[in-house]
Amino acid sequence: MAKNGKKTREEMRNKKAKQAPPTQNYLDIAEIREGIVVLKDGTLRAVLMVSSINFALKSEDEQQAIIQGYMSFLNSLEYPIQIVIQSRKMNIDAYLGSLGEAERATKNDALRNQILDYRSFIQELVSLGDIMQKKFYLVIPYDPLTDKGKGFFKRLGETLSPARILKLKSVQFAERKKQIDRRVSIIQGALQSMSLNSVQLDTQGLMELYYNAYNPDVFESERLADMSQLRMEEGF
Repeated sequence: MAKNGKKTREEMRNKKAKQAPPTQNYLDIAEIREGIVVLKDGTLRAVLMVSSINFALKSEDEQQAIIQGYMSFLNSLEYPIQIVIQSRKMNIDAYLGSLGEAERATKNDALRNQILDYRSFIQELVSLGDIMQKKFYLVIPYDPLTDKGKGFFKRLGETLSPARILKLKSVQFAERKKQIDRRVSIIQGALQSMSLNSVQLDTQGLMELYYNAYNPDVFESERLADMSQLRMEEGF
C-alpha cells in the first residue's frame, strides 16, 4: 500500500512539474528574428551597439559641440528610447590564448621570454585591477497605432497566449520591420553627427545580449550556441 502511495506521490510531482509554465511565459520577448526583438504585445525593438568617446580629452569647443549635438538629438526624438550601459569584468582568455600560441611558435628565446613576461603582466594587471568592460546599447522601439488602443485584458490575454499573437505578427512583421528600420537609419545618422559609431545587432548578437543579461554568472562558462547551428522548426 505504501509503495502504491509513494508511486502516486511521484506521479503527482511529475505531473505538477510538467504543468509548470515555461520560463518564456515570464519574459516580455516573444521571438527574435531578422535582427528584431518582437515582444508579446506586438511591439518591436531594435538594438544598436554604440561606441564611446573620451569627453574629458576633448577641447572646450569640441565639448560644447558634442553637448549641443546631444541636445538636438534628444529634442528631435518623437518616441522614447532606452540607453543601456552593460558592465562586465573583462575577459581576456582569448587574447591570452593568442599570446600563448605566439610564445610556442617563436623560436627566438629572447622574444619568447618577452612574450611570457608580457602575458604574466597582463594576467596580474587584470586580476589585481578588476578591470571592467563597458558596452553601450541604444534600444529603439516601434509601437504600431493599432496596439495603442488595446485594453488591459486584451494585452493580458496575449501575454498568456503568445502563440496567437505570433501568428498575427507573421502577417504584419514585414511592414513593422520596415518602419523600425527607418527609425534605426535616422538614429544612426544622428549618432554619427556626434562622432559616435553604431551597429545594429543581428539575431545572433541579440540572443547573446539577452542570454548574457539573464545569465551573467554562466555566460562565460556556458557559451550560447551559434544561431546557424540550431535546428529551427517552423511553428506557423
